[in-house]
Amino acid sequence: MAPLTRLRVTEPATNEVIAEVDPDHGPVPTDILPGERPLVLPGAGRPTARGSTPIEVVVAGWRFGVEVEDARFADLRARARADRTSAAHHGPTTVRAIIPGRVVSVAVTLGDTVTAGQRLLAVEAMKMENELRAPRDGIVERVDVSVGQTVELGDALVVIS
Repeated sequence: MAPLTRLRVTEPATNEVIAEVDPDHGPVPTDILPGERPLVLPGAGRPTARGSTPIEVVVAGWRFGVEVEDARFADLRARARADRTSAAHHGPTTVRAIIPGRVVSVAVTLGDTVTAGQRLLAVEAMKMENELRAPRDGIVERVDVSVGQTVELGDALVVIS
């Protein structure tokens, strides 16, 4: 993994970005923390599961808890969480089999209204049940499979319009 080149500092409660800092190009910009140099307390927290490190900073006698992480990881996470419904979807969307297997349940029928992330069906492969969920909001236009049917990789399962 490449060394950290740019850090993003966020306020943990609101996830608001406070600053982005390039450690190779000097200290924290003074316009972010005006008036006084910050004091970073020793013994910063351990990295969290999402890759950020909680630290405490004292500025003018006020103690702030912030999280520091690699800006590349923060950008990647933001893109992954981006609202996918903002992208325009014109026409039908076909949900296809992502693995070969056997259909063990179908949770929708023709004409059902579905929301993004809603369970459509489940396919069993190698004794593991894999859920397929709606990629966007819409109405079920077609259901091409039934319980017990064997599907191959790429087979059309459900069409959402």
